[in-house]
Amino acid sequence: MKRIHPAKKITGTVTLPGDKSISHRAALLGAVSVDGVTVHNFSDGADCASTLSCLEKTGADIRRKGTTLSVSAPSGLASPSSALDAGNSGTTARTLCGLLAGKPGVRATITGDASLSKRPMLRIVKPLQSVGAAIDGPEGGASLPLEVSGKRLRGATHVLETASAQVKTALLLAGLSSEEPTTVIEPLASRDHTERMLAHLGIPLYIDGHSITMAPSKPLRGGEWTIPGDFSSAAFWIVAAAVLPDSSISLPGVGLNPTRTGLLRVLERMGLAFSVERSGLWGGEPAGTITVHSSRLRATEVSGAEIPQLIDELPILAVAAALAEGTTEIRDAMELRFKESDRIVAVAKGLSALGAKVTELEDGWRITGPSRLSGGRVSASGDHRVAMALAVAALAADGPVDIEDPECAAISYPGFFSTLDRLTGGCS
Repeated sequence: MKRIHPAKKITGTVTLPGDKSISHRAALLGAVSVDGVTVHNFSDGADCASTLSCLEKTGADIRRKGTTLSVSAPSGLASPSSALDAGNSGTTARTLCGLLAGKPGVRATITGDASLSKRPMLRIVKPLQSVGAAIDGPEGGASLPLEVSGKRLRGATHVLETASAQVKTALLLAGLSSEEPTTVIEPLASRDHTERMLAHLGIPLYIDGHSITMAPSKPLRGGEWTIPGDFSSAAFWIVAAAVLPDSSISLPGVGLNPTRTGLLRVLERMGLAFSVERSGLWGGEPAGTITVHSSRLRATEVSGAEIPQLIDELPILAVAAALAEGTTEIRDAMELRFKESDRIVAVAKGLSALGAKVTELEDGWRITGPSRLSGGRVSASGDHRVAMALAVAALAADGPVDIEDPECAAISYPGFFSTLDRLTGGCS
């Protein structure tokens, strides 16, 4: 249990953990690169630790000192002697499946915790099987555990029904082992960290709209760079500073990839007072400093092509909507029902318990504000992003809020609550 007390304001500078999505990909590509990869500011979250543990079991050399990580596999990847436990990380399970499916002779079982074992896997299993991958599991691979037997895969064109960076990444990782081109066509643009990192490491890519073609004509070389701060982690401080009076937050070194910063664009039309100072490319990723000030937010509508650009930030956007003037509708976000929790349900229950006017929709919410939030007791539902979103809501409540299962924040942001204490002067 974590008790959060109301805060009069939030001020200061936050050094963010390394981007979780980029950290996963750096580790995975380091394990199949010629010279290995060294990155600074690697994420300290539990999800990325799961990826490292799985890679180490398959023969990768993992060396870590603080937030600097080196990954290589001089002898190549091999069959592990025990199951690869992805923990709570869907990214680990799905991308690792793609990576190992294209490694002839490698056999592995990928497992996860109780929550991950309920999450859908056919979205990666079916397209991988279509190019020759040998993958099996419950109901043909609908869920974990998955049995993967590496094979030489064919190149192919994959037309995805839903925009998914995890599926796209799994297919591109599998395609690294094919001698033929791999093309992935998405209905909408999803985050493009994999494409940026592949290009940074020397793999030619041909991008035309939502179509990405990779022709692995040469070995993946290694490299060294710094991972930008995680925008999804920054999102909580952005909203906190916006909704609390007399507040100001500076976020240096944060990732500014346009496929990740959809929240910033939505909040801008809601009236967010902020500035961005760009500092160039870090390993192919744009980065810079975001400064946010207290703002008078107005309602908006969010749907369609915007959703993949802020899917992880929707819980904290719901908090902003509860404190904004007017009725906000968030639609086309059915994917939220298949995360660490059913986030549509978890966020609606949590905010409603604090007095917000939230209507649960099939694919999102209808939220009317500004709500006067009260103290109370809420559940994080074992979901890191729900825990942190409700903590920000608690700052704007008129009484203390007790959050059940706050430890789950460590999945992506182990230092969240200690940072919250520092920024608010210890009110939580």
